[in-house]
Amino acid sequence: MACHTNAHASFNKDINMGSDYNIEEFIKTAEELAREAGVLVRDAYKKDKAVESKSCAVDLVTETDTKVEELLISRLRKKYPTHKFIGEESTVSGEPCLWTDDPTWIIDPVDGTMNFVHSFPFVGICIGLSIKKEIVGGVVYNPIYDEMFQAIKGKGAFCNNKPIKVSSQNDLKLSLFITEVGFNSQEMLDVKVANYKSLLEAGIRGFRSLGSAALNMCHIARGSAELYYEYGIHCWDMAAASIIVTEAGGVVMDTTGGPLDIMNRRCVAASSESLVKEFTMHVKHLQLQRD
Repeated sequence: MACHTNAHASFNKDINMGSDYNIEEFIKTAEELAREAGVLVRDAYKKDKAVESKSCAVDLVTETDTKVEELLISRLRKKYPTHKFIGEESTVSGEPCLWTDDPTWIIDPVDGTMNFVHSFPFVGICIGLSIKKEIVGGVVYNPIYDEMFQAIKGKGAFCNNKPIKVSSQNDLKLSLFITEVGFNSQEMLDVKVANYKSLLEAGIRGFRSLGSAALNMCHIARGSAELYYEYGIHCWDMAAASIIVTEAGGVVMDTTGGPLDIMNRRCVAASSESLVKEFTMHVKHLQLQRD
């Protein structure tokens, strides 16, 4: 199901949010709901899980994904009846996916469902907020490790209320990269493996993979690695985490080095724009169907 919009997201321009919008109150509510949803995730984490496939054999959904999304959207809609919603599971189920100027919550109930199914402890509850098609706040909560990443435009980025900053390292040869190399199609696999090889030959220190796009980005925000890139992710994977990276002093861009378009299903998050520019010299790009 495509998400329809006439404009790309901007993370650099100022917007007039108006006196009607209390972003801090919105994000505080999102944090409270993420913690409540985290109880559902932790309770189900070690239990047997009923698993179904969506687009392919490795694109999984569980009962917990659905329950968490229903909880988040129902509570937010009750408190903010004029707000709009884009949720992973509801979009997959066929609900209209419309990105407008209205306050819009972009939600991934369990980012890292494969991890969740295998009890691998990198699982993120992601709640991003856009106004006038700009991400203005975001929450990513790992309930297994009880880590709450949060950011509001212009207010900095935090993990469990402590400020976080990206790495100061800008040298590609001294950088640790994060990416994922799952199988979606032969073409995508071939490009990913070629990029993997090219970057290693360029001299990066190595790759890590956590299995959650949002948590990968949060680890860039906290300075644990210097650059994360991925092809094939969705707007709900990156919306909340993108502002956490930028508020931590980093950049989130298109993999070509241009402005980020969260509907274009690819992104690179890094400690600096100069590192992104060097990265783009060593990779081939994939153009995927837009959200």
